[in-house]
Amino acid sequence: MKNKARHISLDAVLPEYPEFQEGIRRAPDRGYTLTPEKTVLALQNALRYVPEEMHEALAPEFLEELRTRGRIYAYRFRPQGDLKAKPIDEYKGNCLEGKAFQVMIDNNLCFDIALYPYELVTYGETGQVCQNWLQYRLIKKYLEELHDDQTLVVESGHPLGLFPSSKEAPRVIITNAMMVGMFDTQHDWHEAMQLGVANYGQMTAGGWMYIGPQGIVHGTFNTLLNAGRMKLGVPADGDLKGHLFVSSGLGGMSGAQPKAAEIAGAAAIIAEVDASRIETRRSQGWVQKVTESIPEAFKWAHEAMERKEPVSIAYHGNVVDLLEYAVKHNEHIELLSDQTSCHAVYDGGYCPVTLTFEQRTEMLHKNPEKFREEVDESLKRHFKAVKELVGRGTYFFDYGNAFMKAIYDAGVSEISRNGIDDKDGFIWPSYVEDIMGPMLFDFGYGPFRWVCLSGKHEDLVKTDHAAMDCIDPNRRGQDRDNYNWIRDAEKNALVVGTQARILYQDAMGRLRIALRFNEMVRNGEVGPIMLGRDHHDVSGTDSPFRETSNIKDGSNVMADMAVQCFAGNCARGMSLVALHNGGGVGIGKAINGGFGMVIDGSEASDRRIREMLLWDVNNGIARRSWARNEGAVEAIRREMDRTPGLRVTLPVFADEKLVREALNEQGGASDKL
Repeated sequence: MKNKARHISLDAVLPEYPEFQEGIRRAPDRGYTLTPEKTVLALQNALRYVPEEMHEALAPEFLEELRTRGRIYAYRFRPQGDLKAKPIDEYKGNCLEGKAFQVMIDNNLCFDIALYPYELVTYGETGQVCQNWLQYRLIKKYLEELHDDQTLVVESGHPLGLFPSSKEAPRVIITNAMMVGMFDTQHDWHEAMQLGVANYGQMTAGGWMYIGPQGIVHGTFNTLLNAGRMKLGVPADGDLKGHLFVSSGLGGMSGAQPKAAEIAGAAAIIAEVDASRIETRRSQGWVQKVTESIPEAFKWAHEAMERKEPVSIAYHGNVVDLLEYAVKHNEHIELLSDQTSCHAVYDGGYCPVTLTFEQRTEMLHKNPEKFREEVDESLKRHFKAVKELVGRGTYFFDYGNAFMKAIYDAGVSEISRNGIDDKDGFIWPSYVEDIMGPMLFDFGYGPFRWVCLSGKHEDLVKTDHAAMDCIDPNRRGQDRDNYNWIRDAEKNALVVGTQARILYQDAMGRLRIALRFNEMVRNGEVGPIMLGRDHHDVSGTDSPFRETSNIKDGSNVMADMAVQCFAGNCARGMSLVALHNGGGVGIGKAINGGFGMVIDGSEASDRRIREMLLWDVNNGIARRSWARNEGAVEAIRREMDRTPGLRVTLPVFADEKLVREALNEQGGASDKL
C-alpha cells in the first residue's frame, strides 16, 4: 500500500551527536547578520522539521550553529562516518530512480569528493546538496518511498513532497536559489541562506550529479590544448611539452588543473593557500611536486620544459606572490589562468595576499568587513601583476570563476571591455569566449557524463571501451581529442568517488553512446547507468561571464535558454531535472538547467535517450546559431539534415558596413561609430 501514512516525517528520536573526524576540511563561518526577529524566524524555520518534543533541546544547538557558522546545518542529524556511495542494490527504494539518486547524493557528500563534507558543501566553496542534515534525512526517506508514478519536488534543498504524476514524468524536480529579480543579490541571498529558505546548489552539487573533479580535468585538458594551438603554435596533433602553464586553486573543481596540465604534457605551477587541498591532490597522484619556495617551483618547471616532460607542481602560497615574483624576475609564463572560487570572493573563495589561510578563516569569522577590504586590495594587486605579464606576451584567460568580475566589483573599472559597464565582458577573454565556445559548444560538443550505479569498476571499463567504439577520431579534430581522452582514461586514473566517467561529445555522439550503453544494460553486460552532463555545456547554462560569454547579440544577459532546457527536459520525462541560480560565477550571474537520466535497458529508456539527449544539445546549438555564431549555424544545419522533425529559425547576416552607414545617415551618430 502506497498511502500507509498521510505524510513522511523525521523520526521522533533525537540522534546521538556525531563525532567529527580529524583532518576533514570544515567550511568557514559564513557570517551571522540576522536581526533578533529574523533569528527567531530562522530557528522556527529549522525546528519545523522535527517533532515539538525535540524543540527545547534543539533550539539552543541551532542558535549556536547560526551564531558561530552563519548557517543552521543541524549537525546532530548527520549520519556517523563517511557517506561513500554504495552499489545501488544496497539502497532501499520502490523504484530504480529513487535508489539511483541516493547513490548520487552520498557520492556528493563523501570525504573523497566533498570540499566541506560536514557542511554539505560539495565544491565551489558554497555549492551544497541541500541546506542541512534535516533535509538530507528527509530527502532520503522520500527517495526510499518514491514510486515510478510519483515526482519528488525539492525547493532549495527542502523536499516539498511526493506528488502523483506518471511513469513518463520526471521522478525528481529540483530548484535552487531561484530568487525573485529585485532580491537576486548577494546580500539578500546571504540572508535567505541564514533563514533556511535558499540553497546554493552550484549546478551539479544541488543537482546531485557531481562526479568529482574528473569533469573539469577533461574541460581543462581541452582548454589547454586548444590554447596552445591558438597562441603557442602547437600543431593539431601535438601537446604542450616544453610549455608552461600557471594558475591557482586546488579545491574541488580547481583540483583538476595539475592533472589536466600533466595529461596535456605541460609544466604546470598551481598556487594554493590551503595545505589540506594540496595534500588531497598529492595523495590522489594529481600533483607530482610540492614546494613553499617560488624559485624552486620555477626551477622544477624549467627543468621539465628542457626535458620536454610534463610536471605538476603545487606551490603552497598565494598566487599574487607567485605572479609578482614572475614580474620582478622576468619569468615568462606562456599560459595563465585562475580557478579560485571568485564567485564567493567575500565568503572565503579568495584568500587575500596579505593573509595566511588560517588568518583568512579567522578574519572571516571576526571581522568580515575588514576581510572585504583585504580582498579588494589583493584583487587590485592581482590585476596589476596579470596586466604586466600580459603586456610581456602571456596569454591569460579567465576560467569562468568570476575572477575578472570580482576585480571589476573591487573597483578596477579599467578591466571593463567597453569602458562603461560589465555587460560586454572584460579586456581579457573567458575560456569559453576564446576557446570552448567557438571550438566546442557552438558545434554541440560538451561534457557528457555517466555513472555505473553497480559500483563495479569492470562496468566502467566496459563502458569506456563501448564509448571509444562509438567515436570516429577522423571525423573532426574535436573527435580525435575526445577519442584520445577516453582511450587513456583508465591509465590516467581519473575516478574519485563512484565509478563514473566524462567525455566531451556532440548530440549524435551522446545519442550513439547512450543507446549502446542501454543495450549493454539490456543484455546484462553491465548494471544500470545514470547519464548526465556538466554545466559547462552547450545548452543548459546562461552565464554571460562563462558558458554564454561568446554570445554577442546582447542576449548574453538573458536566461531563456537555460529555462527552456529545464522545461524541455521536464516535458520529455528526464529522470531528474534541476534549475539553479548562481552556478560557478555567483548569485544573480547565471541560470543553469541540469539533468540526470537513469537507463535500465528498457525500450522506454531507448525512447527517452532519443528524445531528450537531442533536445538537450540542439536547444543550445539553435540559440547559438541565432546569435550568429558561424560554427553553430553550420552545426544546426547538420542537425536538421539528420534529425527528422527538427526545424529551427536561422539568422540572416546583415552587413555591418551597411548598418553603420544607415545609422550615420540619420545624423549625429558618426561620432559614436
